[in-house]
Order: sequence, then C-alpha cells, then structure tokens
Amino acid sequence: MSAAHYVAIEGPLRVGKSSLARALADRIHARPLFDTENNPHLEDFYNGRPGASFRTQMHFLISRFQQLAGAAIEQSHTRIVADYLFEKDKLFAYLNLDDTEVAIYDAYYQHFKNMLPTPDLVVYLKAAPQVLRERIARKNIAAEAKISDRYLEETVRAYEHFFDRYKAADVLVVDTSEVDFVHKPKDLEELLAELSRPVRGTQYFLPLGS
Repeated sequence: MSAAHYVAIEGPLRVGKSSLARALADRIHARPLFDTENNPHLEDFYNGRPGASFRTQMHFLISRFQQLAGAAIEQSHTRIVADYLFEKDKLFAYLNLDDTEVAIYDAYYQHFKNMLPTPDLVVYLKAAPQVLRERIARKNIAAEAKISDRYLEETVRAYEHFFDRYKAADVLVVDTSEVDFVHKPKDLEELLAELSRPVRGTQYFLPLGS
C-alpha cells in the first residue's frame, strides 16, 4: 500500500466506500474523489420510467470520466483515493441496459477507458444482500428504498463475478458483513492498519470486528 499512488474503492450500494475513501485519504494525505450523486435521471430510473436506464448510465459514464481524467493530470504529484472504479460503470450498464443500448454505451465506454490510468490498488468491499438492505434502511433515502431485493442480489452477484476475473490491478477483498467501520472507530482502524501493508495480486481480509 505504501507505494500505491492511485487507490480505488469499490463495492455495492451502502457497503461503506465513501466513508473508507475519506478516512484513507486523510490517513495517507491523498486527494479523495467521490462518485457523483447528482444524477438528474436517477429518480426516473428508480421509478422504472422508460429510457431512464440509458440516460442514467450515460450521465454516470461521462461524469466519472471527466472527474478521473481531471485527476489523472494531478496524479504525478498527488495521491488519489477514489470511492469508485471506472470499470464499475460497465458492470451496471450490463445489468440495466438492453442489447441495443449496450452497443451504443460500449463505444463510448471503450473510448473513455483507454484514456484513463489504472489504479495501483483496488479495495473491494463486499457484504451479504441482507446486510446491505439493513444499511439502506438505516440510511433512509426514499429513492434507495425502492430498490428491490432481486436487484440488490443481482448487483452483489455481478460484483462477485467481476472481481473473480479482475486482474488489472492488485486487489484487497474485504468482507464487511460482520463489521461497521462507518460507525465503529475500532473497525475502521483495523481496516486502515491492513491497508498500510503491501498487497500483491488478490488478497483477502476478514476483519475481526470490535
């Protein structure tokens, strides 16, 4: 981890990506990058309106590319911790778009991806669907409450499938089902201590919990 200049944190909704990115960036004196939450099409997507999936996904794709491309200019002299991995965008595109929409999306995705740097380290935070459901309920955001159990389970499976095959960077896989580093400082310190050690290839970390 000491040599990692660009760290990306990834995982499903409410697994704790932004909280960890903020804490890690503060610990290693890095610039935090947070995924956009200001997507004007997201409410239509959650409500199942026609065409909203494609509009939502293209908005995310362009916003994420613009942010990461801007950060790449600074990367030579500033450490970066992002609470998302650019490739995540394609994962959700394949979950939410039909074949015709995917064909259009893919052309833009490949063009943008080729222009971006690859992280030195990816931290994949995982949790069981029922744990994520509890955290969504605790957060109490009306739009997120509309997410079905089936969609949540499909998202978790998609992440598992993606990281089973991801080889572009070193990966630390962290099971957060039994810990709460968002609200419990001891859990967070245990994870930050693990992140202070080098990661080679794909490694797994099961926190003990407080």
